[in-house]
Amino acid sequence: MRNIILLLIRSCLCCAVFCGCGKEPSPANSQTFVAKGIVKELEPDGKTVVISHEAITNYMPAMTMPFEARDTNELRGLSAGDSITFHMVVTPTHGWIEDITKLDSAPTKLAPAGPIRFTRALAPLDEGDLLPDYQFTNELGQAVSLSQFKGRVLAFTFFFTSCPFPDFCPRMTSHFAETAKKLSVMTNAPAQWQLLSISFDPATDTPQRLRSYAEAAHYDPSQWSFLTGDETQISNLADQMGENFWHENASIGHNLRTVVVDSKGRIRKIFAGNKWTVDELVEEMVKAAQ
Repeated sequence: MRNIILLLIRSCLCCAVFCGCGKEPSPANSQTFVAKGIVKELEPDGKTVVISHEAITNYMPAMTMPFEARDTNELRGLSAGDSITFHMVVTPTHGWIEDITKLDSAPTKLAPAGPIRFTRALAPLDEGDLLPDYQFTNELGQAVSLSQFKGRVLAFTFFFTSCPFPDFCPRMTSHFAETAKKLSVMTNAPAQWQLLSISFDPATDTPQRLRSYAEAAHYDPSQWSFLTGDETQISNLADQMGENFWHENASIGHNLRTVVVDSKGRIRKIFAGNKWTVDELVEEMVKAAQ
């Protein structure tokens, strides 16, 4: 009996070692990248950590960005300034980090250190304010101004086509695609509505590039436009909406803002970040038509 018990114990230990101690495996369609970085901030939600990381080979250059930890227990004991290694896991629709380990020495080739501060050149806009007019160029090479959409319920967000991380720009695009599908079949949808995806990388995101990106998203050009244009026009609108973006090495760091405007041209809702759902956006657009 004693030998049997010992064999069972050894079997359990082997299983714990080779199966990762019960760790949930990553999805079959995921990619895992090993990275190093410095903790810049632990956000109040208890699961998000801002990391200034080295270039991640075959995925993204060195930059500073927030990541969600799959196991929030791994964030315990971390503080700003800690050097870490971690695994970044990405699927077509989501990304997270895991296997976080604190290091004794700092990694090299990091994104620029220190906080990035922004000074607003224009007065910020809030819910209830009239949306100013700005001019752009759409994916078909046509001139577009925000004023031409007055009379329609409008939703717009910011992105750039080469953003790789699925929880950021790709999520904004997929959410807009799903929003368009839902509005197209709803009986109580606004009579007229429009979606705008505005690139803050006009040097790269030409109309031709935007059109290819839009077609990959299976868009309807009559109700969803992808915009580029003069950098000052883009920067000024982004500035007023609280959308921050900055060039960082070979990429662009940014936060996220998605805005709903009613048919009279007034801002109804500003969604910060990427936690809003398609249903929430659709609900706000329906209310904006009332």
